[in-house]
Amino acid sequence: MYRLIAIFLMLIPSVCYASSMKMIGEKGDIKNVTKVVTVNMFDNYYEPNEIVVKEGETIKFIVKNMGELVHELNIATKEMHVKHQPEMAKMVEHEILLADRIDKKKMKKMAKMDHSLAHKHANSVLLEPKETGEIIWKFSTSAKLEIACNVPGHYEAGMIAKIIKD
Repeated sequence: MYRLIAIFLMLIPSVCYASSMKMIGEKGDIKNVTKVVTVNMFDNYYEPNEIVVKEGETIKFIVKNMGELVHELNIATKEMHVKHQPEMAKMVEHEILLADRIDKKKMKKMAKMDHSLAHKHANSVLLEPKETGEIIWKFSTSAKLEIACNVPGHYEAGMIAKIIKD
């Protein structure tokens, strides 16, 4: 009985996160991409700082970290960003996330004990300076979204880009 309760308690965060992900859209299929947007991340700002999307549109984001610091591009609501920030702070506390690099070995090892330290979400990419990544995202809801960097201090410094629904 205790084992069943423990398994149930471990699954609650995954179920809650999955339902909140559906609220903001879904991982897109490369075959359905209708637009490609290149986003350059500088130290505490994005270019472009506004992106126009249509509901139902699938966009491939090519994300380049042009700054000297680690940055994140995360598509979510403001409330979801606020909830994600303690996870990012935990990555700093465990010395996984450093100012200018990500300790990927430590991340992989510690993620086995705490999945929030893996930083594997379809709506987000975390990049070291000069790295490039991509996100394919389907904007399948009318939720009010923004792009933000949740590395501690970056959101507060204004590293946010608007997502404008057309």
